[in-house]
Amino acid sequence: MTTATTATESARINLRTSPEAKALIERAAAIMGSTVSSFMLQNAYEAARRIVADKDTLMLSQQAFEAFVATCENPAEPTEALRKLMALR
Repeated sequence: MTTATTATESARINLRTSPEAKALIERAAAIMGSTVSSFMLQNAYEAARRIVADKDTLMLSQQAFEAFVATCENPAEPTEALRKLMALR
């Protein structure tokens, strides 16, 4: 059985890294005045958000957008093949 996660609950992420990477992350966190955990979470979260947004966002040129809107506003008449397909439901 699954339960909904509330804002007060937390989940753990464990990582293994090289001593060099750990030292650099610790240094960067200190420069930012942050804990290592907060630094890593903030930066990983922002990177994940950007990646997901890039995947979920469709970019169109102005010309392509205008063609899309025009097609939506003035759709073509359904073909006989489409009518037959829709009748199969």
